[in-house]
Amino acid sequence: MTQADATSSKPPGSRFLSRAWVLVRDGLPSVGRYRRYLVSLAGPLALVWGITLAYLLFAPDRFDSRMTLILPGTGVGGSINLESIGQATTTTASAFSSPSLSPTENYKRLLTSDIVLRDAARRAGEDEDAFPAPSIKLIDQTNLIEVEMSARTPEQAQRRMRALEAAFEAALEKLRRDESLAREDADAERIAELEAKVDEAQKALLDFQADTGLVSLDQFAGRVTALDQLKASERDRRVQLAESRAGAGRLAGTLDISLPQARMAMRLKADPEFRGLLTRYAAVSAQYAESGATLGDAHATMEELTVERDALRAALGTRGAQLTGSGQSAVLSFADLAVSDTRERLFATLTERDSSGAGHRAALSELRRQIAAQTGNSQRQVEQASRLANLTRDLRVAEAVFSSALARLDTNKSDPFASYPLVQILEAPSLPRARSAPSPILAIAGALGASIFILLGFLLLWLRQPIIRKLLPNA
Repeated sequence: MTQADATSSKPPGSRFLSRAWVLVRDGLPSVGRYRRYLVSLAGPLALVWGITLAYLLFAPDRFDSRMTLILPGTGVGGSINLESIGQATTTTASAFSSPSLSPTENYKRLLTSDIVLRDAARRAGEDEDAFPAPSIKLIDQTNLIEVEMSARTPEQAQRRMRALEAAFEAALEKLRRDESLAREDADAERIAELEAKVDEAQKALLDFQADTGLVSLDQFAGRVTALDQLKASERDRRVQLAESRAGAGRLAGTLDISLPQARMAMRLKADPEFRGLLTRYAAVSAQYAESGATLGDAHATMEELTVERDALRAALGTRGAQLTGSGQSAVLSFADLAVSDTRERLFATLTERDSSGAGHRAALSELRRQIAAQTGNSQRQVEQASRLANLTRDLRVAEAVFSSALARLDTNKSDPFASYPLVQILEAPSLPRARSAPSPILAIAGALGASIFILLGFLLLWLRQPIIRKLLPNA
């Protein structure tokens, strides 16, 4: 049996042991080189453990005070409605609504800024150049900011953290105050412009009212209503005038007398002397008619009555002519009409209707004159009302904008956290219970890790030739 057949017939475990023996036998250095290897290995190990021991013995103690800040993530909003003036609405979006801006990053930079650290050093009573920068960690998916401040004693660490907290809040307050002042200056300029516009609009309106006498649109509406009322009164007067004319004409036709004759009869009837003569004339005429039925014209009684009647008739004509200025024949032609009381009342009614008609005509003439005057000014009044409406609207708009700007200014002042969000202390500066450094466990673990790496490095150096031959068999 050949050597190759014998080797192939060995079990797998025997082959592995054989290869390991060959590797150890051929890879290990000679016995004389072990001393040099141990000396070379002792140096790095001594250095690592010496540094570790020196660190544990001589490194100063360090204590870390911790503080956690939180930023509320919701925005605020407000609205003010001023009746008949305007509306002001203010809305502050969440500080975390913008994907390109992070308040936590801004506050992290502010915590480590030179101005905050120097202010914190002064508050803590330490040298500004020796005051350490805090260690800041932002917690993912939260609005939390963790801050650590180191010192040689727990009390000093807590004091530094409290000083840093006060300096940070003071810096935030200053930034908010500066922003508020800048906004107030800009708003003051805008308010002054709006106020000037309000004054200008008000002056234009007052000047127009003084020039035209038109104070409000209600006054214009009153003028239009007055014109409509005048036209309605004019229609009523025309109806009344027609009624008076128709009634007077009908009475005159019924009485078969003209209006001047009716007036003359009323005047004659009102005179006591004429009325007495008329009564006597009527009595003598009746007696004459009665006597004439039985006596002849030549009878002495008839002659006396005739003489008396003629004398009374002449007296009536003379008295009537004196009263009316008309001729005796005109007076005597209708003197009998004034005898009846009923006809007298009809005459009075006719006269009253004529007087009423005259009054209606005068009123109608005045109404038509006023309607013509106001109608002639209607176009000018419409233009004035349109101009007044425009000026009033301009004033109201200017006042609404001005009032809204004032209200918006007040609402903006109510939210000082618009640009710099509110920050709250979730965990107050802590007083460390144990030192953070030096840590014996961490130092020993580090030294052990370094020692293992040194041993692995030297082991690779020792086994480099078999490994090279294994990887490069033809080399």
